[in-house]
Formats: sequence, C-alpha cells, structure tokens
Amino acid sequence: MKHTGTTPSYRPQLTLPGQAHTAEGPHDQTGMYVMHHALRRDFDRFAAAVEGTPIVEHEVWAALERRWVAMADVLHHHHSAEDDELWPLLQQHAEAAGDTAGLRVLADMDDEHDDIDPALENVRDAFASMGVHPCTDHRNALEIRLGAAHELLLSHLAHEEQHALPMLQRSLSEEENTAFEKAVEKRYPLRSIPFLLPWAMDGVPSDARDRLLESTPPGYGLLLRVFRRRYERVERLAFRFA
Repeated sequence: MKHTGTTPSYRPQLTLPGQAHTAEGPHDQTGMYVMHHALRRDFDRFAAAVEGTPIVEHEVWAALERRWVAMADVLHHHHSAEDDELWPLLQQHAEAAGDTAGLRVLADMDDEHDDIDPALENVRDAFASMGVHPCTDHRNALEIRLGAAHELLLSHLAHEEQHALPMLQRSLSEEENTAFEKAVEKRYPLRSIPFLLPWAMDGVPSDARDRLLESTPPGYGLLLRVFRRRYERVERLAFRFA
C-alpha cells in the first residue's frame, strides 16, 4: 500500500464487461471479477447454443451437457468457499459494527446461493432429457430452465458486486483476505485445473490475464498455453451453433 499524506492509494481494481460495480479498496479482487466474467460469458454462450443447436446434433448436445456439468462444478466450489469462509467472516465484522444493512446483505447472499443451486440442477436434468430423447419439447423446457438460472445468477452477481464486495474491502484485514483466498484455492482439486485455468481466462483482456497470472504459482502461464488447446477443441464442439 502506498500513501500520499494520510490518504491510502490502492492499485485500481479490475473492471470487466458486464460487471455491475467495481469495489475499490486494499484487496485485489482480480480473481473474483474474472470468475464473475467467466460465468456471465458462459451463460450467454449456453443461451445462444440451446437456441441455435439443431435437435439432430446429438454429439453437440452431449458436449453441451458435459460442458454445463464442468461449469456448474466450478460454480459450486466458488459458492461453497463464500458460504463457508467469506460470509461468516463478514458477518462477524458486521455484528461487531452493528451494521444491520450489511447483515441483511449477507443473509441475501446465502438465500441467493440456495436458489441458484437447484436452478443449476434443473438445467442439468433438462440437458440429460435432451440426451435421452431429443425433441422440441425438451429443448423448450431446457430454454426455460436455463433462462431462470441465468436470471438468478445475473441478479446475484450484481448484488454481490454492488454490496458484498464493498463490505469485503472495508471490513477485512490483509491477513483475513489472504486466508480467504488461500481457502478458495484449496476448494479446487488439482484435476480441475486443466479446465479451470483456460476457462477463467477465456475472453479476458490480455492485461487482466497478465494481472491474474501474477497471483498464480510459477509456470501457470505455460500450463495455460498447454491446457488451452484441449479446452478450445471442446468449446468448438459444444458451442458450434452458438
């Protein structure tokens, strides 16, 4: 942290397309904003793919289902880390400060996660139905369920960016934020990295990519180039008609 007089000066936070708010402050939230960008991007792609993929393209529908499962798994780990590590910590600070508005925000975060989880399962079930019996009715049902999940997620991400992440910036100490970030890293098994790394970086501007790689262990830039080849092959198949 640099100081000019008595006013702290922080590195500006990352702002990516679709982001509802950028919470400036001492804790670099590049990873959080990149994750939110990837989720918004994916839901847009899935919506376009479900609408545009011909019903007879069985291989593409199967690839879309596998791709949905991979994304939902990442989102599950992300939300679990917030539920178990971040919200309780912010709640402690809010209670100590008598911040009733902040406590309401955190209660909303929990409720929104609880709503999103079954919505994701509904979409997975709808993809499975398309695999077993591809037809217009099942595609229409999938579109409806995907749209409902999309709406819930977009609302939640905006709410989190506008209210929960500012709480993080003003409440957490450097040690607490570092502990939270380490806890998040442990949530993702090593087997997830070949998908997670190129997935998170997909469509991210080069300066944001470089900024995120600064926080990763040495060699992740090379791994990104290696893993990206397979990731892009899967993307071309799954989103062929998006």
